[in-house]
Amino acid sequence: MSEKTVGYIHSLETFGLVDGPGVRFVVFMQGCHMRCKYCHNPETWATGCGDEWTAEALFEKAYRYHNYWGQTGGITVSGGEPLLQIDFLTEFFTIAKNHGVSTTLDTAGNPFTTEEPFYSKFKALMEVTDLVMLDLKHTDDKAHRELTGWTNENILQMARWLSDNNKDMWIRRVLVPGITDDDSELHRLKDFIDSLKTVKRVEILPYHTLGLFKWEALKIPYPLEGVPTPTEEQVKHAEDILGIVKE
Repeated sequence: MSEKTVGYIHSLETFGLVDGPGVRFVVFMQGCHMRCKYCHNPETWATGCGDEWTAEALFEKAYRYHNYWGQTGGITVSGGEPLLQIDFLTEFFTIAKNHGVSTTLDTAGNPFTTEEPFYSKFKALMEVTDLVMLDLKHTDDKAHRELTGWTNENILQMARWLSDNNKDMWIRRVLVPGITDDDSELHRLKDFIDSLKTVKRVEILPYHTLGLFKWEALKIPYPLEGVPTPTEEQVKHAEDILGIVKE
C-alpha cells in the first residue's frame, strides 16, 4: 500500500462524545453513494473533493488529543461513507493500531461486497478495526430502496459477516415517523439483531431537521418536508421493542 495514499476529508471533530466509546477524535470522510431522504450532511455526498490528507498527517493531528481519550476513547472514522476510501482508511487505522489506539468505523455498509478486490481489502481493514457502528436504515429491501436509492441486501450480508467473524458492532437506527418506526419493521429489526452474535449496543437516533438548511443551500428539494421529529414517547416505544435499556 502506498505511503502517499490520500484521503478526502469533509471535517474533523476533536472531542466526539456520541461516535463510539468514550471521548473520540472523529474524522468525517467525503463521499457517499446513498441518498438518504433524511441525510443531515448532503454536502458529504460528492466524491473526489474535500480536504486532502495523508494517513500519517491525519494520525499525527488526531494523536495530539490522545491524553483526553482515557481507557475507552480513541479514533472514529465516519462520513459520508468511509468504505468508499478503504485504502486510505486501512492505512490510517493501521497506524492507529501500531500506536495502541482504539479504532471505530461508523458506516452504512453500502459499498460492501464479497467480490474482489473490495473483499480482501475489507478483511484487511477489519484486522485493524476494533468496533463497527452499523447504521441499519430499514430491513425491508423495497422500503430501503425508497429511502436511500439502494438495496440493503449487501448491508445485511455485511452485518452477518461481522457476526460470523467475531467483530464487535453497534447497531443504529434513525427513527423517522411514518418511515422507519412502524411496529412490524421494528420487530423485524429486533429479530435480525437477535440473529447476530456480536452486537454490543443498539441505539435509536431520533430524526431531526437540523441539516435542512444544507439541502436548501445546495438547492436540493428536501423529500421529507412536513415529517415531524419523533416524540419522546415514540422513541421510548421503539427502544422498548428493540430491548434497549438506557445506562
